[in-house]
Amino acid sequence: MANFEAYQEYQRIEDFEEDSPPGEEQDLLVHVPEGLKDSWHHIKNLDNFFKRIYHFHQKNGFACMMLSEFFELVQFLFVVTFTTFLVNCVEYDVLFANRAVNHTGQGQNPLDRNKVTLPDAILPSQQCTERIQENSWLIFLLIMAAIFWLYRLVKVFCNVMSYWEIRQFYIKALKIRMDELCNFTWQEVQDRLISLQREQQMCIHKKELTELDIYHRILRFKNYMVAMINKSLLPVQLQLPLLGNVVFLTQGLKYNFELILFWGPGSLFQNKWNLHPKYKRNGNRLELAQQLSRVILLMGLANLLLCPFILVWQVLYAFFSYTEVIRREPGSLGARRWSLYGHLYLRHFNELDHELHGRLGRGYKPTSKYMNSFTSPVLTVLAKNLAFFSGSILAVLIALTVYDEDVLTVQHILTAITVLGVVVTIARSFIPDEHMVWCPEQLLQCMLAHIHYMPDHWRGHANKSETRDEVAQLFQYKAVFILEELLSPIITPFILIFHLRKKSLEIIDFFRNFTVEVVGVGDICSFAQMDIRRHGNPTWMSEGQTEASIYQQAENGKTELSLMHFTIKNPRWQPPQESSVFISHLKEKVHHDAQGGPSTQLLLSEAPLCTSLQSNESDAAHDNLLASVLAHPVLTASGLQGRDHRFIPPSTAASAAASVLASLSTSQLQHTSRSRTHGLMNSSVQPETMYRSDRTIIDSISNSDIRSNTLNSEFASAEMSLHAIYMHELHQQTSHPQRASGQWLNPVPMRDLHTSSGFQAQSGLGSSLSMPTTVHLGGWQEEEEENADDQEINSGSTPKQGTGSSC
Repeated sequence: MANFEAYQEYQRIEDFEEDSPPGEEQDLLVHVPEGLKDSWHHIKNLDNFFKRIYHFHQKNGFACMMLSEFFELVQFLFVVTFTTFLVNCVEYDVLFANRAVNHTGQGQNPLDRNKVTLPDAILPSQQCTERIQENSWLIFLLIMAAIFWLYRLVKVFCNVMSYWEIRQFYIKALKIRMDELCNFTWQEVQDRLISLQREQQMCIHKKELTELDIYHRILRFKNYMVAMINKSLLPVQLQLPLLGNVVFLTQGLKYNFELILFWGPGSLFQNKWNLHPKYKRNGNRLELAQQLSRVILLMGLANLLLCPFILVWQVLYAFFSYTEVIRREPGSLGARRWSLYGHLYLRHFNELDHELHGRLGRGYKPTSKYMNSFTSPVLTVLAKNLAFFSGSILAVLIALTVYDEDVLTVQHILTAITVLGVVVTIARSFIPDEHMVWCPEQLLQCMLAHIHYMPDHWRGHANKSETRDEVAQLFQYKAVFILEELLSPIITPFILIFHLRKKSLEIIDFFRNFTVEVVGVGDICSFAQMDIRRHGNPTWMSEGQTEASIYQQAENGKTELSLMHFTIKNPRWQPPQESSVFISHLKEKVHHDAQGGPSTQLLLSEAPLCTSLQSNESDAAHDNLLASVLAHPVLTASGLQGRDHRFIPPSTAASAAASVLASLSTSQLQHTSRSRTHGLMNSSVQPETMYRSDRTIIDSISNSDIRSNTLNSEFASAEMSLHAIYMHELHQQTSHPQRASGQWLNPVPMRDLHTSSGFQAQSGLGSSLSMPTTVHLGGWQEEEEENADDQEINSGSTPKQGTGSSC
C-alpha cells in the first residue's frame, strides 16, 4: 500500500504547510513517534478526508462503493455501444416488415419462409463496421465518449486507492470492522473521530475537534449554497411570459454554480478551505466583479458549445432509465419528489445529507396529501369521461384477445392496448377520492412540522392556489423533473450569460461580507456559525440578542432553526456564549408557556403513543405525537370533550407543543441524573398505569427501548418538529399578532372554563382540569361523534376540494 500515497488527496505530516494559516508555518513542530506508521497525523486536506469518511459510512463501505463505481463505468459503456448498435447495425425496413424476407434454405417450412426473425434485422458485422466508418460525425462522438470514459476510469482508479485508505482508517484508527459498519450511526463514528483527535493530531491547529468543526469541513460549500438561496442571490427564480414566476434549478446548473464559485478555474477559492485574499478586501470590488463576470461568460459559452453533446447524453440516459418504468407504472410520472431547489431552500445550515433526506422523507406523505387536496372540477369531469371511453375500448380489445389470440397479430393492436392502458391510468390519477375530507390548514401545519420552513404568507392561505403553486416549486412532479433535466443543457448557458453575470457584484460583496476565518477550519460562511448576535432575526425570539441589520439577517428564521436543529442532533456540542443565551431563553419560554397549556397526559392520550412505543413503532409514535399537538387546538376550539369526559379550554399549537417539550426536557434531565448515580435502569421495570400522570408517561418513554439509536434519532426528530411548530407560532405572534391570535381559536363561547395551575415546569407534572358548570357545545355532545372527529384529524386524511366535507 506504500505506492497508494502518490494518489491520495490527503497526505501526512510532511505536507502540513499547505493547510497552515499564513505566517504560522515556521512555528509548527509536530512530533511523530516512530512506532506509529499507520497513524493519521496532520492530514493535509481535512475537507476531503472528512467527506470521504462520511461518504464511506453513508454508502455502506468499500465493496458497495466500488461496485457502484464499476457499474457506472459499465452503464456508460453500455449506453454508448448499444446506441451505436441501434443506429448503425439494425435494418429497420426488415424489422418493421416494410421489406419482405424470403428464407429459401433446404428443409425450410414454406409457411415460415416469409417470417421475420431477429437475426434477419441485424446487419453483418462487416457491413455494420463500414457504416460506422463512413459516418465521420459518429466517429467524433465516439472519440469524445472514449475520452470521457477514460477520464472516469482514471478517477475510479484513484477513488479505489483513496477509499482503500479510508477503509484502513476505519479498521485501524476507528476500530470499526467492515461487517459492523452498518450498525454504527454517523454520530457514533463522529464521536470516535473526536476522540481520535485527542490521541493523534489529525488537525494540528486545534487540540480538540468539535462536532461543528467536522460539519464545517464536510459542508463548507453547501453552507454557502444554502445561504445564497436563503438570501435570493442565485438566479433560480425566473419571470417568464405566460408562466409567471418559475423556479429552475437542475443538476447541471448547480454544477456550474459550484464550478464558477468554489473549485473551477478562476473560482473565488484558492484551495478547498481558503477564500482568495483579494476577495476579502473592499477596495477592488468593481474590478473583481468584472473579472468574475468574464469567468461566467466564458463558462456560459463553454456550456453553449458542449450543449449538443450533453443534450444527446441526457436524452439517451433518460430514455434508457425511465422508458421501462413508464411502461410498467405509467402513474410514476405523476408522483412527486423534492426538487433540487427545495433541498437547498429547506436545508438547515450544518445539516448533513442523511439528516436532510430523513427529514424530507418524513414530510413526503403530508406534503403529498396537501398537494393532492387541490383538484380542478373541470379536469375531474374530463378525466372521468376519458377514463370511461378509453376503458371501454380497452375492455373490448382485451376480451377479443382472450377469445382468440390471433387478434394480437393484427397490426398495431398491441400498441393500441398499451396506449389505452396508459391513458386510463393517467386519467384515473386526476379523479379525486370521494371519501376524503379537505383540511388544507391542518395538512400545512403537519407539513411544517417536518420541513421546518414556511413563508409567513402561507399561514391562513393554505386553500389558495398561489400557496399550492409555491409548494409545487419545492415538491415537483417527477415528469417536471425529467423535463427540466432534459432542457438543462439548453437553458443553463442563457442563465449563466444573461442572469448570473448581472449578480457578479452582489456575489463578490456576499463572499466578502459573509466569510469568516475559523482556526483549524479555514474560511467558512458566517451563517454556518449560527451566530444569533450577527445573523439573528428579532421576530424569531432574537430580540435584544442580535445586532444584525436586515441585510445580515437570515430569512425565515434559518439561523434560529438551524441552531436548534444542530443542538438537538448533537447533544454533546457546547454552543458559544451567544447561542447558549438564546437556547436558555427558548427553554425558559417553553416552560413558561407550558404552564398555561394542556397537560401532556391529555395530549398523549389523544393518540396511541405509548402503545406504539411498546411495540417499537417509532415512526407511528412520531406521527401520533405530532398529530396530537396539531389536532388539540382544533378540538378544544370546537368545545369537544376529552376522553376523561372533562371539558378542555381552548389553546394554541404553541402551548400544546410547549407542554410536551417541557415534559420531555424535564424527564430527560431527571433520567440522566438517575443514570449517572445508579447506572442504567432495568428496562423491564414499567409503571403501574400508563396514564397516571405526565411524569409517568414521560418516564415510561425514557425507561423503554428508546435508548436504541434508531428510536433516539426518531425522537430527536420529533423534538425538532415540536420546536419548529413552537417557534413558528411565536414568530406569528410577534410579527402578526392579530393573525396568530385567531389562527386556531374558534369564537365558540366557552364560559366558566378554568384550570388549576398545577403544571410545574421543573417537575414535568401536568395540570388537572376542573369540571365547568355550563358550556355551550352547539350540539356536539355525543362521544361517538367526538371520537369520529378525533380520528379524522389524527389520521391526516386529505380529501379533494369540492368532493367531500371541509374542515
